[in-house]
Amino acid sequence: MNIAAYPKYESYNDSGIDGFGEIPAHWQVQRNFAIFRETKQPGATELPVLSVSIHSGVSREQLPDEENVRSIIKIEDRTAYKRVAPNDIAYNMMRAWQGGIGRVHVDGMVSPAYVVAKPNEGVCASYIERQFRSPAYISSMDAASKGITDFRKRLYWEDFRDLGTVLPPLPEQRAIAAFLDGKCATIDEAVRIKEEQIRLLAERRQILIQQAVTRGLTPDAPMKDSGIDWIGQIPAHWSLAKLKFLTNKIVDGTHFTPEYLDEGIPFLRVTDLSQIKEGKIQWDGVRRISASAHKELSKRASAEFGDVLLSKNGTIGLTKVIDWQDEFSFFVSLCLIKLRSELNSHYFEAFFNSPLVDQQLFFGSFRTSVTNLHLERIKELLIVVPPIKEQRELVEHIRELSSPLDEAITLKKSQITALREYKTSLINAAVTGKIKVV
Repeated sequence: MNIAAYPKYESYNDSGIDGFGEIPAHWQVQRNFAIFRETKQPGATELPVLSVSIHSGVSREQLPDEENVRSIIKIEDRTAYKRVAPNDIAYNMMRAWQGGIGRVHVDGMVSPAYVVAKPNEGVCASYIERQFRSPAYISSMDAASKGITDFRKRLYWEDFRDLGTVLPPLPEQRAIAAFLDGKCATIDEAVRIKEEQIRLLAERRQILIQQAVTRGLTPDAPMKDSGIDWIGQIPAHWSLAKLKFLTNKIVDGTHFTPEYLDEGIPFLRVTDLSQIKEGKIQWDGVRRISASAHKELSKRASAEFGDVLLSKNGTIGLTKVIDWQDEFSFFVSLCLIKLRSELNSHYFEAFFNSPLVDQQLFFGSFRTSVTNLHLERIKELLIVVPPIKEQRELVEHIRELSSPLDEAITLKKSQITALREYKTSLINAAVTGKIKVV
């Protein structure tokens, strides 16, 4: 995976495009108005509605939300929708600065939030898509977008048409696209295999946790029937209780998005729980709000050391015991759980990561098909409750068993990150002529 090993072209000229640097001397730079024409052909009711995914190009419509809270919206009037055809380039005006641009693969239509650009002859749409989704070009689209804040930015056709695009001769465009299709498919398959390995490791970890929280640490302990089929038998001196009877409060965060600042009080979202590394919140990437906004939000829910955060929207079931003293606020996608003394926070965190929760709430579809977990459902969750001393012992036992699995998962994730970074670098090098693949 050494990009430097690829051959280079004989001579280069400055591209004149920020981030692209020098390109092969026989390549051209043309403005988009010379290689595309905007189309606004009306859609048709029988056509599928498409959208641009930041990660994988144009796909069936999804309704993105910055907090990963998905909504279902009934759309009745589609008279302003635009028809798209295979090899059209479509971009979302509000998300182009994030890479929301791609090649269309099927006949369909897009909402009025999209610009549709049809390539002229002499342009290979596959090559163009790779270039437009490269970091350098995304940066150009970001700079050309108009708006005060990220979530109000728009890249209008009038600005997109003036951007420069690097164009090799058509045979080279096709050769580069074919080369990248093959290489990227190999990388994507390697990522898929590692993701499957992570899934199996996580599944193994879940099984170990389930055995611990239903059997305990004493193999010959007297057992009793829990009365619940999917729990089975538990040690005779353990109990079973609904979470609402083991807590002092279960409350979600604010239902509106406050104004974000460069500095201020941390404002946690489900994204922040999904990006935890080695058990720690990555505070540098957390949004910030004013002290006055935090004070107002704290009237609804004031978190304390030892409380538990649980993600309830978008990515369901992420848990984090609050192991820091600094103040923070949080969004509706998270809920705060204040446990009573009968339940250890870290034991609850482990229990929530067992298959017992999947079976109770989602009948096997946990964290996939359900995207909104209501507070009432959380309160009704059944918890297996050992004596508090045994809970602490089980936490240590689970940590010992999970440690090698967690290390293996971390290694696989780092390998996936390296593969994706290599893929990005390879695409960028190929579409700017830094390497010769023809």
